[in-house]
Amino acid sequence: MKTALTIAGSDSGGGAGIQADIKAMSALGVFGMSVITAVTAQNTHEIRSVQNIDLAIIQDQIEAVFDDIQVDAVKIGMLANAETINVVAKSLQKYKPKHIVVDPVMISKGGHHLLQESAVNALVNKLLPLATLITPNIPETEALLGKSVQTQDEMYNACIQLKEMGPGAVLIKGGHLTGDSDDLYYDGEDFHWLKAKRIKTKNTHGTGCTLSSAIAANLAKSTTMLEAVTLAKKYITTAITHSLKLGSGHGPTNHFYDLYEKANGERTR
Repeated sequence: MKTALTIAGSDSGGGAGIQADIKAMSALGVFGMSVITAVTAQNTHEIRSVQNIDLAIIQDQIEAVFDDIQVDAVKIGMLANAETINVVAKSLQKYKPKHIVVDPVMISKGGHHLLQESAVNALVNKLLPLATLITPNIPETEALLGKSVQTQDEMYNACIQLKEMGPGAVLIKGGHLTGDSDDLYYDGEDFHWLKAKRIKTKNTHGTGCTLSSAIAANLAKSTTMLEAVTLAKKYITTAITHSLKLGSGHGPTNHFYDLYEKANGERTR
């Protein structure tokens, strides 16, 4: 069985972070493993508090997995601070996994800063050059580049500038813009739009985590990068279309829609 490792924060509400990552990996037929960098107390409304994990424990988690189990792909999410970024980057340089998908988690939907502003330089200088692919949304793109990105036309130049920071490829998610929810992929030579109609739902908690984990899972199964992002876009669109009305805030996507439908159908026969 192919495997994927997520290095990210835990979401007590189950819709984002480590929990969303492993659900997405499992739904796509890949064995998910985890390194927890932070524990968050959150629900569909807010992040109430964050406890960063001790650096030695983070490193031990990474080494415990890599020293024993083949890691076919790595997804990186919330890293919180420069010290955590340095530990993760150093470990990845040691083990050299083939695929590293970096979702630069910086700000939550509720406005909570999940990455210290002082850690942005460490993210750019230490982690992005190791990435096979980075998957920022529009606010994260703006934070990384220090400029506004308000249109699809501006996304082209943003992709080029992000690619110059060292990653193998860039996928800018366009969900924060108006109109359809189209993402732009750039591999240094060609641009590809991943198009999707905007789905009218507030239940989009964990979409970025889910998409990046789906990409990592697809790469673990030896797809090309373009195939990986295209299939992941299709997967997240289905998960959002059938999102779950849990809680009274932003509910989660439906990671196991096909399995839930099959299970519920069999029970009613």
